[in-house]
Amino acid sequence: MGERGHESFIARHVFPDGELQTIHDTLAAAEDMGFEVCDVESLRRHYARTLRQWGERLEARRAEALTLTDDVTYRVWRLYMAGAAYAFERGNLSIMQTLLASTTPTGSLSLPLTRQDLYTSEAATTRIATPSREAIAANGHAS
Repeated sequence: MGERGHESFIARHVFPDGELQTIHDTLAAAEDMGFEVCDVESLRRHYARTLRQWGERLEARRAEALTLTDDVTYRVWRLYMAGAAYAFERGNLSIMQTLLASTTPTGSLSLPLTRQDLYTSEAATTRIATPSREAIAANGHAS
């Protein structure tokens, strides 16, 4: 619900069943599940730019978009992307990327030591892999 108990535009038209959690609640839940929080990075400024580019691309392909949906939905998404980009630029909205990991019984992690290593090291790319469904099933979670 938005202010004064009214449903927000986003809740009503964009993400009707969406539920946003605070970073505090998200990290607390992850830690309660046994994950170690290895990194938290704000992508607020990046996401503002991303939303602006998505909006521009949607407008550039308006005719194609209207073959897939109606004009009302098209306008809702244009408005959402412009408004959300503005809110991210002003600092009224934020989005965080988190890196969580499970430690081995000895406490080690198969992750690079720094964020810089995550972005530049070829070895880091090969060490951080998406777990298989079998691994998740065997461990009860992604490790």
